Amino acid sequence: MTEPTSKATKVTAVSNAPKKPGATTRLTVAQALVRFLAAQYTERDGERRRLIGATWGIFGHGNVAGLGQALVEYADEMPYHQGRNEQSMVHAAVGYARQSNRLSAHAVTTSIGPGATNLVTGAALATVNHLPVLLLPGDTFATRPADPVLQQLETPYAGDVSVNDCLRPVSRYFDRISRPEALIPAALQAMRVLTDPVETGAVTLALPQDVQAEAYDWPQEFFAERTWTVRRPPADVSELAAAVTAIRESRRPLIVAGGGVHHSRAEDALAELAAATRIPVASTQAGKGSLRFDHPQDVGGIGHTGTATADELARTADLVIGVGTRYTDFTTASGTLFTGTGVRFLNLNIAPYDGHKLSGIPLIADARSGLEALTEALLLHEHRAEPAYATEYADDKERWEYRVDAAYEADDPDIRPTQPQVLGVLDELVDESDILINAAGSLPGDLHKLWRARSRDQYHVEYGYSCMGYEIPAAIGVRMAAPDRPVWALVGDGTYLMMPTEIVTAVQEGIAIKVLILQNHGYASIGGLSESVGGERYGTAYRYRAEDRTYTGAPLPVDLAANAASLGMRVLRAKTVRDLRAALAEARSADTPTCVYVETETADTVSGAPPAQAWWDVPVAETATRSSAVKAREEYERHVAARRRHL
Repeated sequence: MTEPTSKATKVTAVSNAPKKPGATTRLTVAQALVRFLAAQYTERDGERRRLIGATWGIFGHGNVAGLGQALVEYADEMPYHQGRNEQSMVHAAVGYARQSNRLSAHAVTTSIGPGATNLVTGAALATVNHLPVLLLPGDTFATRPADPVLQQLETPYAGDVSVNDCLRPVSRYFDRISRPEALIPAALQAMRVLTDPVETGAVTLALPQDVQAEAYDWPQEFFAERTWTVRRPPADVSELAAAVTAIRESRRPLIVAGGGVHHSRAEDALAELAAATRIPVASTQAGKGSLRFDHPQDVGGIGHTGTATADELARTADLVIGVGTRYTDFTTASGTLFTGTGVRFLNLNIAPYDGHKLSGIPLIADARSGLEALTEALLLHEHRAEPAYATEYADDKERWEYRVDAAYEADDPDIRPTQPQVLGVLDELVDESDILINAAGSLPGDLHKLWRARSRDQYHVEYGYSCMGYEIPAAIGVRMAAPDRPVWALVGDGTYLMMPTEIVTAVQEGIAIKVLILQNHGYASIGGLSESVGGERYGTAYRYRAEDRTYTGAPLPVDLAANAASLGMRVLRAKTVRDLRAALAEARSADTPTCVYVETETADTVSGAPPAQAWWDVPVAETATRSSAVKAREEYERHVAARRRHL
């Protein structure tokens, strides 16, 4: 399923018709909004895209007579997709926007009440990850003919508050359209924010249900095509000079590639800079794939879930060159990773807020523009890292790859696979066209350390918000943006149980995603974390209660494969490595939504992924009587002592 990206739509024909000065068209607010959205485009580097490619919706009394009717009225201009859960619809829209390089987005409409509040988690995810999505929740009556109405939250101290105000802190722009004419400036501001590479995220236009259906005489100019340029600001000359000086003075520089590299389509520019200077490149979760895994300067993931190669380079670096990264605590190992003597930071970022972090030298620019300028300047000076440095990290990377091979390898094809071995089988199967989607649980850590990314967009792990339930709906959105590519949603049992509902959407629309369910009977990631901080894995297993009332009994008789099948998905069960290899190959070639289900072996019995190569700060109880918590606190205090503030 694809949305129109060219100018050949009905709304274009209407909006390009000759207009008389002062001419108006009488439409409802909802009809006007749909007409307006269908005429918005983006442009970057000569690529022109439809800005709002489609609208997702679940209808109720807050939007069925307004936006619901408008979407019927203009069905040829605005494609519509039916969702099952409001949060899921946002996740699908976010997946579409990320795969579309933020040049095209989706809108999401809901009713008032629970439909609107279900948007909050998805909105937070979009805003944290700087990914555009337009939210159009219904709202209570602006005219208040009956007060309260069904699903209205009564707020005694403020009559103008509704549940939609929950969306304010998680939106980059928020407005409530209480009068028809207010739509004009609000809609224009919404488009500005959606297309701003610094500001973009969730944008919310709350739409009172009576205003949606109200008619108004709209100036025809409101419906004219508009093209919003997604800019590439160049580096300031003085900042560029300071950056070049810092790099030339460094002896052990390290580039940290973040999600901004992908958003800017700066992968080729980064590869050119790395090859020209021999500076190694580590990647955050959002930045992984910025270089192919086999690029000589790629040293893998960095931080708590990073490789030993990248983390050791980080500990000894004298200059950390952040490109499009926010420096989250997973990247910095909660302030304990970048500890080299005299270490400095150089931050190439389009957002000044991120460019000044860690008291860094700011280089405020688009990632691609900034990298190209740095490469040109450094080539003029014939600057390259020392050969011994390049040999050091190349040898260390080779040693790490042996560890990856060991984690992937299954000597006996008739055993039940571990989670890393599942990834190893998938690694054998995919090529550059495959896209892997994940967000939460133990999989992001294993993927960041182990996965060998073959293309710029193969690795799609949402770790800014790490939201359980993101994977399946996001896979639908990604497949909509890339209809000819294999798209895999990798989910554990905990994540699957959070939000499997959009499987129905994939089946209904014929969207051939591949869902790989790994059953390990609980929250494996949090279980491990709980054990490390003295929580003794309490409440993290999906098991019956034992006599001591803990969840340590037999595994629950939950059949997730049967559940997926009941939602209409074709399901392939795999019990062994051999089964898994055949099932994944069959799923990859399938042209219908297909699920592969496998129960994984724990790492207690066979080789698992390498342990964390850097710390992560989760505070441990300062006082406790249980020995597990006492020992965990001692270990915690040891790590805290190594924390460094970069001032």
